[in-house]
Amino acid sequence: MLTLVTGCRGRVGSALTALLHRGGHAVRAASRNPAGLALPAGVPAVACDLGDPATFPAALEGVGSVFLYAEPAHIDAFLTAARAAGVRHIVLLSSSSVLAPDPASNPVAASHHTVEQALTASPLTTTLLRPGPFASNAYQWSGAFRSGHPVDLPHPRSEGAPLHETDIAEAALAALTDPAFQGAAYHLTGPESLSAAEQVAVLAAASGTPATVNEVSPAAWKEAVSPFVPAEVADGLLAYWALTDGTPAEVTGEVERLTGRPARTFASWAADHAASFRA
Repeated sequence: MLTLVTGCRGRVGSALTALLHRGGHAVRAASRNPAGLALPAGVPAVACDLGDPATFPAALEGVGSVFLYAEPAHIDAFLTAARAAGVRHIVLLSSSSVLAPDPASNPVAASHHTVEQALTASPLTTTLLRPGPFASNAYQWSGAFRSGHPVDLPHPRSEGAPLHETDIAEAALAALTDPAFQGAAYHLTGPESLSAAEQVAVLAAASGTPATVNEVSPAAWKEAVSPFVPAEVADGLLAYWALTDGTPAEVTGEVERLTGRPARTFASWAADHAASFRA
């Protein structure tokens, strides 16, 4: 069965494409702009812009399963095109933010919730992957590390269980290829709860770059990130960090359930990406 992987410029989509190909599964890589995608030899690329329904039919032709990013703008049109193409199974990269109260009004959760609702209302078999915070969110601190500046944190004691992107890709591989895992929802987390300040310390140890944490007010942080983080999203993040300040994050065993091995630690991610945090 041919699998269409959307979002192949992203870390999860590109890793999943390589895993499917390595396992002997037919895979087609999709991106808004497929030119220049770094793909394994023999993997075809196709244009699929989740914001442009005109790209859907060609991308879905002959496809039996889809790995889908949560873009709500034209999800109904996508599902119509998928059914017309004969797609039987969709694995959605959603978010654990949908598990919070009233996700429809949560600026972080809303898009994922909308797509989940559309998929579960459709006749297609749907598997929901709900990862918690990505370990790669730590890249937001790389500039401070490289410049020798303190890492500004509005809630340094806010805890999360950071998740390695390779674990997400391997969980998606299992959901796409093993019928026993299909049609369910999985809350994916890393193996340990760490505060934001503890994550900075782990990155400092892995990269050999000294780093200090500077606690800033929520208003100052929001102003600093305003050029690239919409105000409503910044407010949602600040509310989440305030809620989890000093509270250990939930740790699930869903990565191990899907992949057969424990989730990778944040220290493992830090070691893999240490070069990005060196002065």
